[in-house]
Amino acid sequence: MLNVGILGCGRIGRVHAASLGRIAGARVAAVADAMEEAAHGLAASCGATAMTAEALIDSAEVEAVVIGTPTHTHYDLIHAAARAGKAILCEKPVDMSAERIRDCMAVVEETGVPFMTAFNRRFDPNFAAIRARIEAGEIGAVEMVTILSRDPAPPPPSYIEGSGGIFRDMMIHDLDMARFLLGEEPVTVYAVGAALVDPAIGEMGDADTAAVTLTTASGRICQISNSRRASYGYDQRIEVHGARALLRADNMLRDTVEMAGPEGFCRAPAQAFFLERYAAAYEAEMRHFVESVAQGREMSPSLADGLRAQLLADAADLSWCEGRVVRLD
Repeated sequence: MLNVGILGCGRIGRVHAASLGRIAGARVAAVADAMEEAAHGLAASCGATAMTAEALIDSAEVEAVVIGTPTHTHYDLIHAAARAGKAILCEKPVDMSAERIRDCMAVVEETGVPFMTAFNRRFDPNFAAIRARIEAGEIGAVEMVTILSRDPAPPPPSYIEGSGGIFRDMMIHDLDMARFLLGEEPVTVYAVGAALVDPAIGEMGDADTAAVTLTTASGRICQISNSRRASYGYDQRIEVHGARALLRADNMLRDTVEMAGPEGFCRAPAQAFFLERYAAAYEAEMRHFVESVAQGREMSPSLADGLRAQLLADAADLSWCEGRVVRLD
């Protein structure tokens, strides 16, 4: 039985706690949050002990930690948990600074603790199936990847202020997915963006509508489209075009019922947001973490994957700000 500590008892912390509750080989032993009420609420719901983050990391009972706190806290928590010998699952982005992520890599390598970056979309059954079928050679060599990711509504300006911007906060998932499906590292990034949804987002120097084109050394192309607004629900689609065939994953709908009438065919709307859309992915991600720790297997996505996605997000932000193609070293 793997005893896990949850750092951060907000929305994502509750998701991870629920996933752990469905995995036979693990349990939530302790939880911590800057808001005591949140910590005690989650502790009561999963039979855990609420304590401070410092006490949780120092606890001999806790063998692994899940970091779901605000991004600016990750750096110190990673260092403390690694020094304490805990296996770590950390939400994205690992940090807003690539240099600070490299510092985290150094302490993880020094201490030898298992580390996993929480890019949950790799564990979505549909996206994982596309990757497996690419690797099986079903579509031949990948030529173009298209990723559409649109939220149902923009977050409040208070969230935008500390988010790092649309490329680091929202698109970073898609940048990781591009690497996951292209089979080659992108070497150039070109981004465009605008504030078309909420003028307040533009006034804060961020975009709410953005597109990026990535290219690899061999010429493979990935196009990513993001918007903070989709009137029809949470839009998550992927298409991979290969030399011999195409693979596509469409939106997950609220149900599969379809009605036909004189006006045509009518289907259910897309899932409301990421918690519903990626419920299976979150559980599969946590299962991979628990089993990897228990069996001493290498974890993926790694901390290096977190760094590479951050470097792509940084390059996209720079490209948008300067209006030019950015080449990655």
